[in-house]
Amino acid sequence: MSENFPYHVAIIMDGNGRWAKQQGKNRTYGHYIGSNVVDKIVEAAIEEGVKYLTLYTFSTENWKRPKSEIRFLMFLLKKQLIKKRELFLRKNVKFNVIGDIDVFEDEIKENINQLIEITENNTGLRVSLALNYGGRYEIVRASKEIARKVKEGLIEPDEIDEKLFAQHLYTYDMPDVDLLIRTGGEKRVSNFLLWQISYGEFVFFDKHWPEFSSDDLKVAIEEFKRRKRKFGGL
Repeated sequence: MSENFPYHVAIIMDGNGRWAKQQGKNRTYGHYIGSNVVDKIVEAAIEEGVKYLTLYTFSTENWKRPKSEIRFLMFLLKKQLIKKRELFLRKNVKFNVIGDIDVFEDEIKENINQLIEITENNTGLRVSLALNYGGRYEIVRASKEIARKVKEGLIEPDEIDEKLFAQHLYTYDMPDVDLLIRTGGEKRVSNFLLWQISYGEFVFFDKHWPEFSSDDLKVAIEEFKRRKRKFGGL
């Protein structure tokens, strides 16, 4: 595979609520429209040749939002997990989740597991939703698991290196992020895939997620192609 193509694209889908307010609507309307944009971007990613698409859907910090908004987000998540079945099967998409989903209600966990199961044999684009995900939590979680294995004599301390550590992350069977996209005008990573974006290229958009289009994805990919990735070298 060419090193000049972003095979793993991660997106921070920011700006749903602000966009809705600009339209004179409730924040929840922005989340609803934004959830439908995902379908278009999945199809565009397939057309462009992306192999992995990871979407920051609900962070560990998002629980701080108003309870009414969280209730709507959980309702929307349930509906979208069912709605995505037809698209993912038709487009040969393999579904995946990263994050701690144990905190979700049973119906959401069932919908997640069902979508994973019915797409497990698909061989196309791999779409991962980051749900109740935090980059720092993921690193701490991996550290605890490695420490447990050291204590049990399964791993020698001298065996711990970057490769072994990465094998204990949620993304253990995925390549690192090549391209990180953030919409909404903010220029920060917000605790997203902190380990995996170490050498990723960043592209920021001022437009909010509900405004993001397949053409914007193409623009980001073309920008990636123009960059020279040095990985610490010359």
